[in-house]
Amino acid sequence: MSDIPPLTSVRAFEAVARQLSFTRAAAELGMSQAAVSYQIKLLEERIGAALFVRKARQVELSEVGQRLAPDVLQAFDILRNSFVQTHQHVSGTLAILSLPTFATRWFAANIGLFQVAHPDIAVRFNSRVENVDFQKDMFDVGIIASWGELPEGVVGHELLRAEFTPIMSGDFIERHRIREPRDLLRAPAISPSDQWIGQWFAMMGIDDYPAMARGVVTLDTQVLEAAAAGAGRGFAMITPALFRDDLASGRLVQPFPELGWDGCTYQLVYPQSRRNWTKVKVFREWILEATSVLRA
Repeated sequence: MSDIPPLTSVRAFEAVARQLSFTRAAAELGMSQAAVSYQIKLLEERIGAALFVRKARQVELSEVGQRLAPDVLQAFDILRNSFVQTHQHVSGTLAILSLPTFATRWFAANIGLFQVAHPDIAVRFNSRVENVDFQKDMFDVGIIASWGELPEGVVGHELLRAEFTPIMSGDFIERHRIREPRDLLRAPAISPSDQWIGQWFAMMGIDDYPAMARGVVTLDTQVLEAAAAGAGRGFAMITPALFRDDLASGRLVQPFPELGWDGCTYQLVYPQSRRNWTKVKVFREWILEATSVLRA
């Protein structure tokens, strides 16, 4: 008898052990839930012990499963990284996923400088609101919002503190006679339920900001909120370091110097296993140097 069980059964075990769900594992593997259960049953018969404890709406690893899972998960992670590394080496492409605000306000204007410095590395760049998930996404690195906790096996480097303060147009300031922070209580807010607004007011000693009574128009990125603020539609709570050009030109105005911060930072992240990939190393060195002005 071979020492290694059928790969289909091992693959099913890895997916269920990682997801702790037969349903999610089946969806990931493109199999039916019954087929996944059958493969697990074959593996349990091969080992001679149960690998999972099945409870109502919950799956847990058994004692034997807990002993087996770390090595199996690591083995599949090595396989995934090996195939990704080989593919990316062949394609010569650095795949990057970024949050939209950072992508629009900084990355799009500066990525050309990276390609001038490293013409041998092509770049595939995407943006979306959700953070990168290296278990599912085919990206080499990501630029995410983080409050200090990163997934196991992921390395992070701070690019910028996501500080925030009210931003608006000069015309808006005059129309609503904004002279002190409390004056904003009677002015329209963009994305009024944004938790940063309440946090900034609290920092200024103002605890009566009526978020739920101020309308329901919500924009999902700082880029959209800044555009609305620049059009005089309200004040928005945004990160001024990402809008320096608009502030310097006067299109946007920051009337108060106080900056709030809830611990969030923009970070460059990548799996620990990719830290020595050449394209990841040179991109890390470049972006940390290029964004140093944002941290000044």
